[in-house]
Amino acid sequence: MNLTSQKRLAAAVMGVGANRIWIDPERVEDVEAAITRMEIRKLIKEGAIKAALERSQSRGRARGQAAKKRVGRRRGPGTKKGAKFSVVSRKERWMSRIRAQRKRLVRLRERRTITVSTYRNLYRKAKGGEFRSVAELEKYITDNNLRRRTFG
Repeated sequence: MNLTSQKRLAAAVMGVGANRIWIDPERVEDVEAAITRMEIRKLIKEGAIKAALERSQSRGRARGQAAKKRVGRRRGPGTKKGAKFSVVSRKERWMSRIRAQRKRLVRLRERRTITVSTYRNLYRKAKGGEFRSVAELEKYITDNNLRRRTFG
């Protein structure tokens, strides 16, 4: 009961690999008797020979991991690969930081919380990298009494 040549023919006719050919165990004698392509085609039509589904990589584990990441798991320092600045570059960190500080300075100037000269002074300090964050900028303003006095 050697069906290798029939499997090979069926694979050629169906355009799939020989390992994907499935032969109905109850119709083995019919398949064994088939030796031409035409007979193989007939058996395919009857359903005695079929092509099994392609075995592909399972996405089940990937979906599970994605669900955990949505909740906030699997995101700690042990997961990270690469250097400190490979995720967000130095320049991008600087850009986001300086833009936030400049935006705050503009808002303070427009609300007349600080004078224009103070604004220019703080702007240059921010450019020089003196403040690590907006909070530090605000702390500097408070500590050095740079807010314009309001008369109520």
